[in-house]
Parts: sequence; structure tokens; C-alpha cells
Amino acid sequence: MRQIVAGTLISLDGVIENANEWMGPWFSPELGQAVGSIMGAQDAMLLGRVTYDELAAYWPKQEGEMADTMNGTPKYVVSNTLEAADWQNTTLLRGDVLAEITELKQRDGKNIGMTGSGILTSWLLQQGLVDELHLFVFPVVLGSGKRFFSAATGKLPLKLTGSEAYGTGVLHLTYAMA
Repeated sequence: MRQIVAGTLISLDGVIENANEWMGPWFSPELGQAVGSIMGAQDAMLLGRVTYDELAAYWPKQEGEMADTMNGTPKYVVSNTLEAADWQNTTLLRGDVLAEITELKQRDGKNIGMTGSGILTSWLLQQGLVDELHLFVFPVVLGSGKRFFSAATGKLPLKLTGSEAYGTGVLHLTYAMA
């Protein structure tokens, strides 16, 4: 069975919004290597609509190995509002999303990766469908912005399965469902 592996860049106060605007001083080759390792173990991506819109606006216009990977990887976007998903290799998931994602996990293949997509990731955690959660915690308090667990309902016990501190102060925390 495939696993859903989610990775999120997050501030100390839980903000995930606009990470590209605040992560710069703490980004490092170690962080890039960790993210690359997670991506290397996946052969599909699961995205919420907002993250899909951001990535689909950027990657089709890029060139190079990373662009080839992003554009060539099968993508599944969960949205009830998106009319079409025109980015190369994208399938729109609607209706009984829980059943569709459960079926997607049953298929042969590598991990299904998630990046960003905070609302979707939080909901999938609540449903018990995220197998591995990677939080890259940046040493900054932003004070405002969209928080990762803002859509969570109820208690969500997790088990720390790994941790690493990078020289820039970023913590890489890996969790599984408890």
C-alpha cells in the first residue's frame, strides 16, 4: 500500500502562509536535501486547490530537471470549486474524496507526496490517511497568517518518529499517527 507523506514549512507559531516570503534567511542545503529526499521517494502528488493554483502558475513556465519532475509527476488536486485542472498530468478529485484518496493509496507505486495544502493535509490527518508528516519548523514567530492546524477538529495524537536540527535553526520533525 502506498503512503501519503506530507511536508510543511511552518513558523514557530504555526503559520504556513506565504512561506516563500519568510523562509529565506533559514533555507540551507541541508533543508533542500531533506525536501529532495522526500520528493525522490514519491511518484505522485496530492494537492489542495490553493497550492495547486500556486504551483500550476509557476512550474509549467520553468525549465530544467526540477521543472521536468514537477510537470511530469502525476498530480491529484482536491477541489469542489476548480472547474478544470489543466496542468500536465493532473487529475481533479471531487465528490467522495475520502474514497478516492483511499483508492489512490491502494494502487501500486511509491509515496504520494503532499506539500503545502494545509487545509487538505489537516483534514487528511483527522481522517487517519497521512502516514508521515514532516514539519520543517523555522525559528521565527510571524504573529499572523494562516495556521496549519486551524481547520483541525478535536484531538490528534501523533508520534515523533524522527528529528533533526539544521545549522540555521530549522527543525525537521517527522511524525506518524499515534
